[in-house]
Amino acid sequence: MENFIKDYITSLKNPKIKNIIHLQKANERKEQNLFIIEGLREIQKAANSDYEFYSIFFCKDIINSKSVKLFIEKFNCNDIFEVSRDVYEKIAYRENTEGIVVLAKPKNHSFKNINVNENPLVLVLEGVEKPGNIGAILRTADAAGINSVIICNEKFDLYNPNVIRSSIGCLFTVPIVVCNNETAIKWLKSNEISIYCTYLGSSEPYFKVDFSKPSAIVMGTEATGITDIWLKAATQNIIIPMYGQADSMNVSTSTAVVVFEACRQRFLEKSLL
Repeated sequence: MENFIKDYITSLKNPKIKNIIHLQKANERKEQNLFIIEGLREIQKAANSDYEFYSIFFCKDIINSKSVKLFIEKFNCNDIFEVSRDVYEKIAYRENTEGIVVLAKPKNHSFKNINVNENPLVLVLEGVEKPGNIGAILRTADAAGINSVIICNEKFDLYNPNVIRSSIGCLFTVPIVVCNNETAIKWLKSNEISIYCTYLGSSEPYFKVDFSKPSAIVMGTEATGITDIWLKAATQNIIIPMYGQADSMNVSTSTAVVVFEACRQRFLEKSLL
């Protein structure tokens, strides 16, 4: 056995294996202050973002121990276990995750950890709950270089495996705050960030708004949209004009449309300086 491996696990009844299965439940993740990461890209992004790794499990039938050793040398984790293929298939949440699973500790997602640059572009998600949508939005936020994503839903399970999977690890690369509406609005106003809420009512087309200055784009759910507290706090309500019979788009698609219009304006602004 390689000297960096603590143990070789072949039994599904092993307490560590049973615990990983328990961590697929949100209440267990919260109680133990641990969550699961699968896949080399996702694990690498978490490592690069200074997440603390608690333990590592790998299957030599899928990824060889030499590759694992090179991959984890900088992770500062001593609890490394080799597992049999049967065990790995039991603890893996999805297929084709390259033979490695990590247990990591979550971060504190408060405004204390957010650095506001001189011209921030912020994304606010009010009441968006589907992990797949959150993950897709985080990919967009990463691609656009968003300053921070504020999730206004204190009960949301940010470390749901589907968020990690659909974000392809961008959960770890984007500065995130989880808070209530009042706290988010207070922070935005104290930092003099204009608030633009997507709203199906009386609103300005999104491309007519000036996003070149400090701005927050607020997205709501497809079913209920933005609540009154945001509509009253808004600098301007905005809308994506639609010309078919549908009255809304998927929230992750809508987010990408508005966010990249803001990016276009900012790029144009820089090119004219």
